[in-house]
Amino acid sequence: MRPIDSAAHGQGNVHPLHQDYQRFLQLGERRHAPGSHLHERGYRSATLNTDALGLRYSHCAGKRHSPAERGSAPRINLLVGGSTALGIGASGDEHTVASYLSMITGEVWLNLAGCGLDATQELLLFLTHQHRFGKIGHVVVLSGLNTLAREALGEVLAAGYAPPQNASYLAYLNSFNEGVQVAAPAQREPLWQRLGQALLPRPASPPANWSLAAPDKRLVRAADSIARTLRQWERLLADSHATLTFILQPLLPWCRDSLPSAEQAMLTALQQQPSNFDRLLADVVDSQQHQAFFRRIKSEAETVPCYDMNSMLSSSPVFAESLFVDRLHFNDLGNNALAKVITAKLGLAQDKYAQRKVTPIKLV
Repeated sequence: MRPIDSAAHGQGNVHPLHQDYQRFLQLGERRHAPGSHLHERGYRSATLNTDALGLRYSHCAGKRHSPAERGSAPRINLLVGGSTALGIGASGDEHTVASYLSMITGEVWLNLAGCGLDATQELLLFLTHQHRFGKIGHVVVLSGLNTLAREALGEVLAAGYAPPQNASYLAYLNSFNEGVQVAAPAQREPLWQRLGQALLPRPASPPANWSLAAPDKRLVRAADSIARTLRQWERLLADSHATLTFILQPLLPWCRDSLPSAEQAMLTALQQQPSNFDRLLADVVDSQQHQAFFRRIKSEAETVPCYDMNSMLSSSPVFAESLFVDRLHFNDLGNNALAKVITAKLGLAQDKYAQRKVTPIKLV
């Protein structure tokens, strides 16, 4: 794999994700099953670290916390979702949305998120680890795009586009993961190796173009799936006195009318070589489609509070700054802005935050 030069990022050569994230996302052959999207357990790097369950640490008051290491906190809060909630793009575990929520509220927010998880898998992840959480205060589901992408992916797989071999199939599925970049061309192998490989059966390659259902049909199916799962969340939490909130995660084309120069350069680079995940969402980036998608989720979710971060993020004082590292992941400033907007919208900030000795991270 070609390493990503983070030093070149600020010089106009846009590389949306850090090298650590690329290695992390491409360890797919060591997952338990293609549908569960579990992360590498005990992953260690300067950028992100996971516990014995494969879940990322968050930080609160100088200590790290996770579902496997929740400590003695009297109650915890949960940030649920996919790679945006996980913090792909953050420079470290301390700079994810969950960690910033912990800093602002003075309470522990656990990062219960996983790359590639759709709405149903997010709920299953909660059920898997529910016994570890103790008393739960708030559950914020920052999600939506994986479920929408999975509607398209299901059609791609059902049409037989994926290679049938097990290893190739896993590699193919991993190529649709959020944030996975197009692999660099492999180095030319010696002649004797190329001759040997020529005699082996070749895995089927996916076609250049997919035939998918109309975008509005996929949007409705995905919205109904999200809303149905939110109602299940509500029933599960009914006796726990926990609050439940759904927030539709931002997608760059849904969020901005005009782009800062750094984000424009990034988007131009991505358009030249889009990832498979980008291709799954390529025909649903219209603002009217976005609004219809959110309205459907909110209507079908019934009594579950639903908010749209694509509309709310503009309230951040740093909205004009470069916040995105690709179409759906954020840098540290962006994660901080998300956490600030969430706490302001939901009234989660506590009075004791003013007395805490932890220095707030400034937005500007």
